[in-house]
Amino acid sequence: MKTKICVLSTKKLQSNQKQFLLNARFSVIEADFIKISFVPFQLKTIPTLLLFTSQNAVKSVLQNEHIENLKEIPAVCVGSKTKELLQKNGFKVLENEEYAADLAPIIQQKYHLQQIAFFAGNLRRDVLPNALRKSNISFEEYTVYQNLANSIEIQAKTDALLFFSPSGIHSYLQQNTIENQTCFCIGTTTAAALNGVTNNIVIANKQTVENVIIQCINYYNNKL
Repeated sequence: MKTKICVLSTKKLQSNQKQFLLNARFSVIEADFIKISFVPFQLKTIPTLLLFTSQNAVKSVLQNEHIENLKEIPAVCVGSKTKELLQKNGFKVLENEEYAADLAPIIQQKYHLQQIAFFAGNLRRDVLPNALRKSNISFEEYTVYQNLANSIEIQAKTDALLFFSPSGIHSYLQQNTIENQTCFCIGTTTAAALNGVTNNIVIANKQTVENVIIQCINYYNNKL
């Protein structure tokens, strides 16, 4: 690689994640374009099933004073990393899909008699609540964290942009533009936020930070 590829990650990476890019001889800029604020909550009813849409939802729920009681209730979730975090903290995960649209019909078919506690962020999509209402599934929704924009102007010339959420894209675009950069997105929902902005998009095979990084490295290794 004659000239270093400059990669901007719109969230700060773990040291081992960043090392993947450095080992590939990329230069790396990283900044948190989204700030997460956890929101305290109190259960309105006792659920028989927990529904999580992200790792941030899990992290917030772990701070609840009744967490040990909640761990006794089985869970379903969106995302392999969400599942890993739940299991690491003692939850039993019955179902896991990478996308809410794939999890929704499973809940409708297998868990329609459950009383569900749905834990999500303030910018959650309507896929799951709409599916639950459509099937008359009893649920209570709890907004347990907020996504807050933390836009930063990037002066350096970048070649690749790593995006991990639609809100991260919106925050980036508040003070920056996308010109010829290639955008690497963690999933189709994130990529959809770039509609009308750019066609230079590569979507990860798995919804993990690591896979976004792998796609970026492979893209430039094959190109150069």
